[in-house]
Formats: sequence, C-alpha cells, structure tokens
Amino acid sequence: MPNSKIIYLGSDHAGWHLKEEVKRYLDQARVPYEDLGNLKYEKTDDYPDYAWRVARKVAQTKARGILFCHNGVGVCIVANKVKGIRAVNAQSVALAREARADNNTNILCLGGEYISLVQAKKIIKAWLTTSFSQAIRHQRRVKKIQKIEKNQK
Repeated sequence: MPNSKIIYLGSDHAGWHLKEEVKRYLDQARVPYEDLGNLKYEKTDDYPDYAWRVARKVAQTKARGILFCHNGVGVCIVANKVKGIRAVNAQSVALAREARADNNTNILCLGGEYISLVQAKKIIKAWLTTSFSQAIRHQRRVKKIQKIEKNQK
C-alpha cells in the first residue's frame, strides 16, 4: 500500500473500536497515520467534532483521511462541508475503488456498526491503492465540484 503521505483518522464512540482495529492494520501495512481523536472511548462524544478536525487537516495538507462513526453517514456529511473535501461512505470494495478512480475522494467514511474489520481492511486497501483515473470526464466533473465550492460564500 502507498505510504508516502500520512492518513488522518477520526472517530466518535460508535466508530472508536473499529478505528482502533484499523490502526493495527495500518501499522502492519506500514501506512503512516495520525489519530486526531477521539483518543479514548467516550460514550458522550459527538462525531462532528472529529470529522471536522480530520476534514480540515486533509484539506490543508492534501493528504487523505478515514473517518468512523455508527454508520459512516454523519462523518461523511460533516467532512463534505469542508472546502476541498470529497468524502465517500463506501460500504464495498467496488464503491471504494470507483470513488477514488472517478471522484478522486480524499476521505473514506466507515460505519463501525455496519462494517466488519475484515470488510474494512478490504475497503481501505482498495481505496488506498486506487488512483484517480485522470480520465477527461472525471477531471471535468471534479473541476465542476471545485467551481461550486469556489462560488459559495
């Protein structure tokens, strides 16, 4: 797997256990990461805090991130509020690959209650090892997304 850029991680309590398992997987695969929280299991924490933190860091550094919550939806919504972020809630290997190749996604969102560790590993590997296709139609579409972001106040 690629290991040139750091992967930023974040989760609330509902995704915390899966995130901790994924950290062990990334260690074994020698993929550098930084956990931006929550660093401990805290049942009353809120996913927007960690999704916002990771999304801003990814946008600033042009790196990638992986977010975890109950179903992956909440963190995906928050992440996509940050200019420059194209987050996907990928629940299959095929979707993870396509989201990278076609949409150049930079944040992967996973649901700790919906994705097993085995599934998560496969999805993450596919997402990390797939490059943006550079096809003209995909470049055009990503540029349109960037134009929309630029025009928002």
